Amino acid sequence: MALSLEESRRELQERQGLGARYDALQAPHADLALARLGAAYFARKLNELSDADLALPSRVAGWSRRHVVAHVAYQARGLARLVEAARQGRGAERLEEPEAQIEEVDFGASLPAHALRYLFHHAQIHLNVEWRDLQDAGWRASIESLQGRLVPIRETPWIRARAIWQAAVQLDNGASSHHFPQALSQRLGAEAGVDALSS
Repeated sequence: MALSLEESRRELQERQGLGARYDALQAPHADLALARLGAAYFARKLNELSDADLALPSRVAGWSRRHVVAHVAYQARGLARLVEAARQGRGAERLEEPEAQIEEVDFGASLPAHALRYLFHHAQIHLNVEWRDLQDAGWRASIESLQGRLVPIRETPWIRARAIWQAAVQLDNGASSHHFPQALSQRLGAEAGVDALSS
């Protein structure tokens, strides 16, 4: 007899035990899947590059591949802070010691290659942990960013998905929009159409 989605989820949780983390029922599961798949794709393209390759130009004018890696790492850190604020019931993003350091792309791009790779991987893991620890109420929150913009937490997975897939292409290491999942391509196309109509 086939199990329902909820029964399958419950059975999986019982098998994995209390220590496993799961996304809340009200989380935007499709967007989270796109963001996580994009991070895996970006990581694969990054791992294909030697340390020397990181210094070569990216597809972003004036940026090396190092700059692209630093940019997506710092974006993950910022999104994680927003989600953390929602999880803790705060209304605004906060940057505290020891993380209160300058998150400038040029600074990140100057890190040794192993530190730059670690920065990306650690920031991505932290963001995933914050998403998984967020309960339903947190997904309904909006948090003020350090820049003073109100960010609906429910939009953070899409913000990340859009950025990380495009950054993989910007690495200029064989990634292409032809590799994008259909759901991602359709949504990006729809957003581009809206932007064209409003301009």
